[in-house]
Parts: sequence; structure tokens; C-alpha cells
Amino acid sequence: MPDSPLSASPYEILGVPASATDDELRRAFRKALRETHPDTGGDPQRFNAVQLAWDRVSTPARRAAYDAGRGATQDRAAFTAQAARPRQDTRPSTRSYGHPGGWRRERYLDQLREWVGRGVAVDDPYDPVLVRSAPREIRHTLADALAEESTARTINTPGIGFTVWHDVAVGDSERKIDHIVLGPTGLYAMLSEDFGGPVRVRKSELIGESLAGEQPVHELAARAKSLARELRVTFTGLVIVLPDGAIDEPVTSLGKVRGTPAVAVAQSYLAMLLRQGIEGAQPIGGNELFDIRTRLGRVRYA
Repeated sequence: MPDSPLSASPYEILGVPASATDDELRRAFRKALRETHPDTGGDPQRFNAVQLAWDRVSTPARRAAYDAGRGATQDRAAFTAQAARPRQDTRPSTRSYGHPGGWRRERYLDQLREWVGRGVAVDDPYDPVLVRSAPREIRHTLADALAEESTARTINTPGIGFTVWHDVAVGDSERKIDHIVLGPTGLYAMLSEDFGGPVRVRKSELIGESLAGEQPVHELAARAKSLARELRVTFTGLVIVLPDGAIDEPVTSLGKVRGTPAVAVAQSYLAMLLRQGIEGAQPIGGNELFDIRTRLGRVRYA
């Protein structure tokens, strides 16, 4: 999985303090490798995590880069806002409204100021060293902001046939739908989530150690139902967008939730899903597409 504000550090995965010597780090890696190897009954996911952790700190240069908040090939710190990718073609782009990740960015900065202390100067609120030391709730807010921005870059690619609304308010300020996508294959309500670890499915909901009791699928269904009543539209699909590697299958059916087909999709498969549609979702065309777009023009933003 990509690096995330919620990800365990290589030191945590290898079971040593960040102050460990290079020799201590190497010994910890060899021990963890033996304990997690699938051939000796270890967990394949943990075995893979150990290898990835070691790859980040296996040489003095890599370790120094990680400690400074960069990967081995990065020239800037992680967790800052990502610029949109330059377009590779001249087709008209997807129409897009709202500010993806904006609400969570502001919430992150407010949470960080409260945690650090009012009046305390913070040179860079996205300094990875600072981010990784923050409580999980704060790191989760930033992780979701990054996830929303990544999704926004992806759903800008299908073309002029699609329209997207970001950060749509539902009721009070604590509830929102991250993205609403309207196109020929359907009307989708989306949440972009990053839990910092793998997830799996049980009874139409995502579960896993990293979720901490959250129920994103049912929460999205409730928000979509509320907004659908307000705007008099019908969502044809619910989509939870996850980082690549967070779930075993790139597109995982979650069945119907409150009568609407739901899926979890890996970030890199999202554009394909929108073009092909969700199994069981009804396509939209002609006057219906125009009417729904008009109704969605009345959405409020978080």
C-alpha cells in the first residue's frame, strides 16, 4: 500500500525504536522475517509488510530519507497537497464542482493547532515527522484528505460525459459525501477512505483492525439516502474508494445496502469502474441525465 499518515513506521513494524543502530535494525529485520515467513506458518501480509519496511530503511541513505519525511526516490516531503496530473490528451475534461479534500484539510489544521497548542508556531503542518507523532484521529483526517484528492484526480479523466461534485454536505457539518459522480453508467455516491491497513468484507461492511469500529459502507448509504430524498434523485451505486492493496480484489461487490448496489474499489481501478458501471446499476441517458444534473446543481458544500 502507498505511504499514509496512518501507516505504521518501519521501526514499529520491525519492533525497534527509531533510535536503533543499523546493526540492531538488521537483526530485527532478520528475526521478523523468520517469524512471519509463510513457509513456517507466518502471516503473508505481515511478511510482506516486513519486507517493505526493511526496503525503506535498509541503507543509511534510505533511512535518512525516510527519517526526513521522504521516500528513497522523493525530493520533497510527503503529505503535502498533490498537484493535478497534466492532461495527456485534448478531450474536454469532466465538469467538476467543489473543493476535493478541502473540508478535511481545514479540519486537520484545526485539530493540529489544538493538539500542538494555540499560539505555538508550526513551520510546516505537513512535516512527516510532526504528522507521524500526532494522535490517530488527526492522522486519519489528513489521510482521508489525501485520499479524496487522489480520487478527484482519477475521476477527472472519464471526459465530458461525466459531472462530479466534491465535498457535498449532508445535514450537519460532520457528515458529507466526498464525491458524487454522474455519467452515462449511473449516479454514484463515493467515500474516499484510507484506514492505514488492509480491510476485508463481512455482511456488506468493511472490517479490519485498522477501522477502529467505523462502518463506512452503511454510513455512506445513510448519507446517500438522506441526500436522495432532499434532491429527489436515486443513486444507482455506492462506492468506497480504497488505496491500492488495501483489499484483496480490485473491485469487490458489497451486495445491496439500503437497496443500492455497493462496491469497494482500489484507486487504480476507479476510472474503469465508472466507464463500465457497477453490476446491477441502471445506466442513465438523455433527458434523465440532464434532469439529474439540474437537481444536483442545488447541492450544498461542506
